[in-house]
Order: sequence, then C-alpha cells, then structure tokens
Amino acid sequence: MSDAPSETGSDPLHTRLCDLVGCRLPIVQTGMGWVSGANLTAATVAAGGLGILASITMTSDEFRAAVLKVKEATSNPFGVNLRAGQPDLDERITWAAGQGVRVFSFAGAPTKDAISRIHDAGALVIPTVGARRHAEKMLEWGVDAVIAQGGEGGGHTGEVPTSLLLPQVVDAVGEHIPVVGAGGFHSGRGLVAALAYGADGIAMGTRFLLTAESRVPDSIKGRYTAASVFDTVVTTALDGAPQRVIRTDLIDGLERSSIITRLPRAAVKALEFRKQTGTSLRDLVKEGLAMRRSQELTWPQLAMAANAPMLIKTALVDGDPSVGVLPTGQVTGVIGDLPTVFELLADVESEARATLGRLAS
Repeated sequence: MSDAPSETGSDPLHTRLCDLVGCRLPIVQTGMGWVSGANLTAATVAAGGLGILASITMTSDEFRAAVLKVKEATSNPFGVNLRAGQPDLDERITWAAGQGVRVFSFAGAPTKDAISRIHDAGALVIPTVGARRHAEKMLEWGVDAVIAQGGEGGGHTGEVPTSLLLPQVVDAVGEHIPVVGAGGFHSGRGLVAALAYGADGIAMGTRFLLTAESRVPDSIKGRYTAASVFDTVVTTALDGAPQRVIRTDLIDGLERSSIITRLPRAAVKALEFRKQTGTSLRDLVKEGLAMRRSQELTWPQLAMAANAPMLIKTALVDGDPSVGVLPTGQVTGVIGDLPTVFELLADVESEARATLGRLAS
C-alpha cells in the first residue's frame, strides 16, 4: 500500500478505509464474540459498512458455515476476527482467504508470521490497538490499517479516552495507513468528529449489538438500553486485564472475592469453552502457555482468562445475566433503540452529511 493518502474525490465520507477494503461507508462493525454472527455481518456489509465475523467463539465447522452464509447473502467484502494464539489460526487464515475474505482483524497484536501469511494470501490485516506505541509497532510489522480503541470501548480496553488516543495514533501512523477510531461512537456526529481528528472511519461494537439483527436475546438488549453511562465498570476480576462491562451483582461479587475462590469455577468453565469451540485439551494447554508468556499472566489469571468467554456466553447467548457477564462500551448509556442495521447506517450517514453541511455553512 502506498504511504500517500489516496484521492477520495469530493465525498468526505469516502475515505482511505473505503478504498482499502471496498466498503461504501467508513463504518466498521467489530467482531464481537458470541454476537457478530453471519446475519449481523451480512446486514452490515449489505448496508455499506465493513462487517467483521467473530470466529474466535466458533468451532471450525461453525466458522466455515458462517463465512459461506455471509458470502451467500452479499458479494461485498467482509472480514473475520481471529486470535493470535488460537491453535488452528493458520488453517483458518488459509481457508478463509481462499473463500475471498478481505480483512482479518485481531483484538490484540497478531504475530509477524500471521501478518505475512495473510498478505501472501492477498488479504488485509487490521488489528485493534490501545496505545500509540502499539500502533507504531503494528505499522513496523506491516499491517494495513489499525483500529484505535479508547477507554470508553467495551470488552478489553485501555485507560486513554478516545479523544486523546485517536489523534495520537493518527499523528503516529496516519500518514502511512488508515486509522479507524473506536470507543464511544454511535452516531453521524461522532463519525464527523473522528474524521476531524484525522481518522479514516469509525468502528462500533455496542451500537451494532443493539440492532435487530444482533443475535443477543431481547431481554439482554433491554439490560443494555436501560443502563446509564454510570452503570458500566472497568474490572480486572474476569481475567486480570481491564474489561468494561455492565455492573451486575455477579461483577460486584467477583471483585469482592479473592482469585483463589474463583479458580475452581474458572477451571470448570474453561473446560466447557474447550468443548464449545472444539479445542482439544492439548491445544488448550498449548494456547494457555502461549498466553501466559505473551501477556505475562499468572496461573490464576490464566485460569480466569479461559473462564471469561463462557461467562460472556451465559449472558449474551443463553440470556442469563445473573451468572453471566455483559461486555459493553460506555456508549450503552446513550442508546435507547434497536434499529435494523440498514436503518442504523442510513441514520449515521444522514446525520454525518447534515453535520458536515452545517459546518460548511
């Protein structure tokens, strides 16, 4: 990819991101585990955005079926989300790229080898970063774009708010690759704000979770729309790393308890996750050791990290927040509706163009 920004013509909403991935609007639907299934991803792509399929929580067969379902629904480009340490990473990259998947996203840093494999297959790599230095490292390793997520974002998140992180990352790498802002975005005004910071688009998770096509049960969506901006908390009680979630009695209890009392339950849930995703015990141990080395986790933290996906599934798939976890961006406190994805992207585009017109006048 050329270091120079591409010509975007007269449309301010047609950015380098649109040129890079082939989408009409510079809007990314993130690959949320247990949430971003084939229906949501296909709806986003059909509406003009970049939809990313969450494959980490899928078995190999489920992953292949989901990719094929998106392809059947639309011919527009889409992405898949992967985890750098998952045992069948190479297999998924090779197969998905062979199916024409355009983008491979990573919640953390992919390895140099994974980046090379994806590029060799003719696809793009877009990781999420939470610090300027991480963006610089990813640029050095040759990624095609980055998503810069500020502290308002859901799930694993950092401490720097989007309003400070995004311009830092743009200054650091924006001359060379597109930068996408994440954390707190939900509207057309937010898209214009991101463009004003120098970004090439926005990524949204919670806003897409709260749409008609999201697979999350309606009762759980109600918990999200009822929450205020003060009802989320960043906790390390799940896996030792900061995660933003809706505050519940379960979260309060986990934060009060010692990690020793959480370990037995974590071990059971980790084995459940292994069965859910079709991971062998050998691969689970192998991946755990890799996580421990790369993330410098203690053994108790490692057990909790393996437990976290099942706690999230209990809420987002099974619909039981009393014993499950509700990852969310702080933006849940300002969302009160459940539009279709088409309606959402149409509203974001309309408000963005109206905002640009107001500023121009």
